[in-house]
Amino acid sequence: MKKQLLAVLLLVVPVLALASSENVHLDKANIDPTNKESLQRGARTFVNYCMGCHSAKYERYNRLARDLHISEEQVMQNLMFSGEKIGDHMDIAMQPSDAKNWFGAPPPDLTLVARVRGVNWLYTYLRSFYRDDSRPFGVNNQVFHNVGMPNVLWQLQGIQEPTYETVTDEDGHEHKVLEGIELKDAGEQSPAEFDRTVRDLVNFLAYMGEPIKQQRMALGVKVLLFLLVFFVVAYLLKKEYWKDVH
Repeated sequence: MKKQLLAVLLLVVPVLALASSENVHLDKANIDPTNKESLQRGARTFVNYCMGCHSAKYERYNRLARDLHISEEQVMQNLMFSGEKIGDHMDIAMQPSDAKNWFGAPPPDLTLVARVRGVNWLYTYLRSFYRDDSRPFGVNNQVFHNVGMPNVLWQLQGIQEPTYETVTDEDGHEHKVLEGIELKDAGEQSPAEFDRTVRDLVNFLAYMGEPIKQQRMALGVKVLLFLLVFFVVAYLLKKEYWKDVH
């Protein structure tokens, strides 16, 4: 029974995760997983702005250093602040029980978030926070309505305000519906700079979801080339064996 319930949850959770954004246009992330500089900037943003609450417990610091072409010394000096060892996972000190008391639910681990949500969803979501004084953290999100997460990147992006339109339902009642969001107070970065920061962060999250993807794709090309060469050799060998039969 437990196994059946787990299987159902695994099928339902991704659907629920995307349900809140099904009617929202998702911008293209246009990430480049081969751009090491982008991945390095994304790792810096992740450590400085996300790891206060979110872990990446399936990724190791030394693996990150190797894949992103950073020395272990640089990782230890710039991305590790709590006395971790270079071979440790990218975990956090916050206990789930404490997080539940503070936030209502423990912030999820982000190692596989790009595979669950999709890079376009993440790119749009991180750029879609707006002021909402009715929410506990004072912000809401156009992609994930009533999200329980604060806008941790607000100092870089600035403050966005919502715009509403009035619609009338079938019963003649008027309702205000979120039409869009506008940047009112500029942050430390220009809109173009902030978009690049988010793109780099999403690029890094996508890398963490499948660190071996680039090696796997390169190996796949080599296998296909080998099969192509083997096919030519096998075909010529077949012709040589069968030429006397005819």
